[in-house]
Amino acid sequence: NESKHKIPVSVLKLEYQKFNHFLDASGSVESINEAFISPEINGQIKKIYVTEGVRVKKGDLLVKINTSITENTINEVKTSLDLATTIYEKQKQLWKKKIGSELQFLEAKNNKESLENKLNTLNAQLEMALIKSPIDGIVDEIFQKEGELGLPGIQLMQIINLDKLYINIDVSEAYLSNINKGDMVTLEFPAYPEIKIKVPIHRIGNVVKPENRTFTVQLKINNRGEKLKPNILSVIKINDFSTDSALVVPSIIIKQDFNGSYVYVAKNQSENMIAKKVYVKTGMSDGSNTMITEGLNPGQMVITKGYNLVKNGTEIKLI
Repeated sequence: NESKHKIPVSVLKLEYQKFNHFLDASGSVESINEAFISPEINGQIKKIYVTEGVRVKKGDLLVKINTSITENTINEVKTSLDLATTIYEKQKQLWKKKIGSELQFLEAKNNKESLENKLNTLNAQLEMALIKSPIDGIVDEIFQKEGELGLPGIQLMQIINLDKLYINIDVSEAYLSNINKGDMVTLEFPAYPEIKIKVPIHRIGNVVKPENRTFTVQLKINNRGEKLKPNILSVIKINDFSTDSALVVPSIIIKQDFNGSYVYVAKNQSENMIAKKVYVKTGMSDGSNTMITEGLNPGQMVITKGYNLVKNGTEIKLI
């Protein structure tokens, strides 16, 4: 009959165990190789050789700027240069024979060299009219059409390489001493629940941002299959604390009163077992479980079921 009045409880026998705490933070995904293409010279866009979504290699021709004026100028300069070269060679021979003035020879030489420099400049402009891809990648977006005016500094198209990506995370300065370059972290993506990647920390920022007291943690990942895209949300789990000798209890059994945090432990008293209220100091928590830093010892039995039905001194029975 007495046992009918005893509260049935379940207990957990405490022993030292491993405990890992993970800091969860969100990060932004960025492409390592990204190119914003714009012309180096003014001119009408004569031909666009690619379409959006096409994969290109470094050096592939993307766009041709109309060069008809430059080509005409080149032909004129070549004609003038042929004449200037002929005059220079004649003046050179005359000057060797001490015929004519040095001024005539120098003028001919200067005229020839000036036209050569002008031709080199025009040929360079001709080369600039052929816009080539600076990277391997995918043509993500084209902003202008054939026939429109291309201008330096005005974006014509964007090429992106998805093979390798950066993930940048802003972490509170409170964790600065706990996180090191090379530490392994777990990377997850809400858009792709099946993808979980373990990667080392690639870089830790050297500056704490004054506006939010955070520093940057950067990861570098290989994007096999190019499934991940820039700017998608990523969640990073950083192991900022580990120990092999923690006393850990379920977080849900820790209660509070005006004197602090406490749990109930099962204790033998005479021939009965009672619930004893024990005040504790807590450490880190992973949400489900919490470290106990003071108040409990290995071997004690904490009540994990029925803890809401007992108070200090309540008679209990184990189930």
